[in-house]
Amino acid sequence: MRRLTAIFVSLAMALAASGCGGNSSGDSKSSPVKLGMITSLTGNYAPLGTEDRKAVELAVQQINDKGGLLGRQIELTVQDDKSMPDQSVLAFNQLKGDGVVAVLGSPFSNSALATIPQVDREKIPYVSLTPADEQVNPVHPYVFVVPATSATYADRILQYYQAQKYTKIAIAYDTKSSYAKAGFAGTQAKAAQYGITLVAAEEFQTTTTEFSAVLNHVKSAGAQALVVWATGPPSVAFAKQYASAGLGIPLMFTGAQASSLWLKPTGPAAEGVFVASSLAVVGDALPDGAQKQAIKELTDPFTSKYGYPPPQFAADGYSGAKLLFAAIQNANSTDHAKIQQALEGLTLLTPNGTYRYTATDHAGLPAKYISIDVVEHGAFKATDWAKAELAGLANG
Repeated sequence: MRRLTAIFVSLAMALAASGCGGNSSGDSKSSPVKLGMITSLTGNYAPLGTEDRKAVELAVQQINDKGGLLGRQIELTVQDDKSMPDQSVLAFNQLKGDGVVAVLGSPFSNSALATIPQVDREKIPYVSLTPADEQVNPVHPYVFVVPATSATYADRILQYYQAQKYTKIAIAYDTKSSYAKAGFAGTQAKAAQYGITLVAAEEFQTTTTEFSAVLNHVKSAGAQALVVWATGPPSVAFAKQYASAGLGIPLMFTGAQASSLWLKPTGPAAEGVFVASSLAVVGDALPDGAQKQAIKELTDPFTSKYGYPPPQFAADGYSGAKLLFAAIQNANSTDHAKIQQALEGLTLLTPNGTYRYTATDHAGLPAKYISIDVVEHGAFKATDWAKAELAGLANG
């Protein structure tokens, strides 16, 4: 009997050592750290998602070249949500089945919002690459947002307009985009505190191609400036039609247009248009320091590999990956709950600025890290106002 007991003990020890028993997470020194990514590689939001993917893959390559995380290589699995919310949910479930320790989420707000109930249920850290406010208000324990939220963008744009002494502005927004609706709501909620009145609020949809009625309404409203909240193809058509409409007031877009993927198809119509963006888009305007160096760690290799500077989406993807790497390192674990706890206590300098996540703030990026740019000679240039505002951010 004693001999049989000894045999069973030996077998149990062998199974434990081989990882066949008691270690269902595969969390061993020899196994890779499995990360998942849901992004839009096809459909309307492919221009955003493909840039996110390039930047995340770059970040993974860089850290793997330095030895990985916790002494292990990172294994990245990418799933295409096809720019459709239901496909994002399916992708999340697939990644859960693959045993990932965390997920970088879709740049499409509607996809992210559809996936959050699954994140809440499964308690897998989800670092979102879209700025919809509903992801963090109220806080979802396992959801953390990388881009500045729509409300934060709205706040920064209003700061700029106040500095320009504008008191009446118009908004046009995509009613089918959670990001755009949140941007409108944020502007509407905060305008009065900056002494600004919304004199027109025009609606359109993601499939809209003709904006003459919107532009005519804005023209007759007496606005001093126009802000457009949009993602995907409508922004190109809007900019072109605005250029020939003769409104005589400045046009402002947001981070969704801070990309050559908007600049190139818009062409000459983009000249003189304002765009609110991550400071990573205009890193050259920053003084030398840690913040500029953090941006160069992305921009130099990205530009060398792809032949163009990284757009807003790439800065979001790269920053999201760096935040996740830091949380795993600080947790010294691939356990979901420990990574979540590490994220809630994380402060990190990234190309987008310095994030300070807390238990009550899962956005972590204030408005001061948003630049107001203008298109000049086919490139984004920080406005003089933005240069003055960003001057104090040399070290994050």
